[in-house]
Amino acid sequence: MFRNKMNLYPIKSGNFKLDGGAMFGVVPKSLWSRTNPADNNNMIDIAARCLLIEDGKRLILIDTGMGNKQSDKFYGYYNLWGDDSLDKSLAKKGFHRDDITDVFMTHLHFDHCGGSIQYNKDRTLLEPAFKNAQFWSNKNHWDWATQPNRREKASFLSENILPMQDCEQLKFTKLPKDGDVLKNSALGFDIFFANGHTEKQMIPMIQHGEKTICFMADLLPTVGHLPIPYVMGYDTRPLLTIDEKEKFLNFAADHNYYLFLEHDAHNEIITVKHTEKGVRLKNTYTCKEIFN
Repeated sequence: MFRNKMNLYPIKSGNFKLDGGAMFGVVPKSLWSRTNPADNNNMIDIAARCLLIEDGKRLILIDTGMGNKQSDKFYGYYNLWGDDSLDKSLAKKGFHRDDITDVFMTHLHFDHCGGSIQYNKDRTLLEPAFKNAQFWSNKNHWDWATQPNRREKASFLSENILPMQDCEQLKFTKLPKDGDVLKNSALGFDIFFANGHTEKQMIPMIQHGEKTICFMADLLPTVGHLPIPYVMGYDTRPLLTIDEKEKFLNFAADHNYYLFLEHDAHNEIITVKHTEKGVRLKNTYTCKEIFN
């Protein structure tokens, strides 16, 4: 049953761990461990928190997590923890994956789009995990992901990507003609395009009543990444990430944007403010506090 007003729901697709050093690049552990404590293997907690937008007859899911089709060996590298899953989280909100009309992928790294594709019941064929949905990327990023560079090849898994095109459910957003923001995209929200982490990563900026909710993806993985130089070792162009993050966070502080954190296992939404040290944390919120 679709409701008349826009509703937003956090969807927990699972939790995992990543190497803290890789997540913070050149930043010393003595600094990043203050906000993101590591275990004995130097691994830190990471969430795969997706966002569901219910708007009229449209049900848009932003990102889909790792999915469940990879081998136990593959998942063993990422120390999965907790019992969250995309299906359970959707069910708690009163939805099923067959209700989804659009799957918007910020980018095609496996931890953001792996849940978009699944095996059939016999595990003989790969098929869309959302049979009634269109899958949204952009042409520049699609080409980048399907012809991967050696640095990112391990993150762009063909089994996560190519079946979307094979099943003719793939759509591309437009790209901004001027600047880095596409206004009023086909999905109904603005999109900020960032190129430091990977080519044409898309950051949705959703108008929800009087609030602007920004799905930060890998432009701002956790609260601990707020200082401008704190960028991931995974970024392909870290100096560009620094410029893009500084621009976006200053704008977020100016306009009191609400930043939805996909990868922060312990903080869901934050606001930021200007300080003498640059943009820093203002307030933390649960999704329930902001979306209701």
